[in-house]
Amino acid sequence: MADRRIAKRQKPEAEKDDGDGESSQQLKRKEFEKELKRLHIELVKLQEWVRHEGKKICIVFEGRDGAGKGGTIKAITARVSPRVFRVIALPAPTEREKSQMYIQRYLPHLPAGGEIVIFDRSWYNRAGVERVMGFCTPDQVKRFLHIVPNVEKAIVESGVILLKYWLEVSPDEQTQRLEARIDDGRKTWKLSDMDLKSYTRWDDYSKARDDMFAATDTAWAPWYVARSDDKRRARLNIIEHILDQIPYKSVPRAKVKLPKRRVTTGESEPSHAVKSVPEKH
Repeated sequence: MADRRIAKRQKPEAEKDDGDGESSQQLKRKEFEKELKRLHIELVKLQEWVRHEGKKICIVFEGRDGAGKGGTIKAITARVSPRVFRVIALPAPTEREKSQMYIQRYLPHLPAGGEIVIFDRSWYNRAGVERVMGFCTPDQVKRFLHIVPNVEKAIVESGVILLKYWLEVSPDEQTQRLEARIDDGRKTWKLSDMDLKSYTRWDDYSKARDDMFAATDTAWAPWYVARSDDKRRARLNIIEHILDQIPYKSVPRAKVKLPKRRVTTGESEPSHAVKSVPEKH
């Protein structure tokens, strides 16, 4: 396996919070939005190619709490069809699912022809949170790490393009993001008791990550690490990388022109008296 030791990034003295939970040294919003628009156009081209050719793509996102997985996925899916781009974020397993073969509950969500499936955490829960938090035994982790490369090989050999990303956040940046979830009413739902317990086990997660890479970084399904302290750069870099990994082409599209229509004055309003939404803004 290639050497992917992750360098620790120290925040410079001059780096200050801009009031939005992001540092002043991050990519500026205007530049970010310009690049994101360009990439969104390419993602639409990818979507149409996948649909036209019946291709199957599976993208896995893993990383510590607060690494930016959710925001990255939102950036990817903001301008595409949810019928083609399906996001899978499974809850904790039920008692019935716990009795199944471990990976069984993930398999039904793999893509069919014409679909791109994105896993916001995946079967790698066993190698990460389940291992660190004691939800499975060491033998179960060992068996999972032994078996999963062959499972992924079968997935790839079935015609699925499988991409696996680990978002790496620094300790200081993770702390800042989790603290923001405590006071921001828009983010309180993101912070669970499990997150707080996980927060204390940084080194355990580092060891679990390294063991996971060593066992499952394969020629047919390699891991890609994206440093995510700068959320905007991470999102752009990941989208760009996804597009580079897939040999998509522009699908021919017929020119579209709106047909003529007839609109009689006054007929745009409902003829039946219905309740209206109060215009408070």
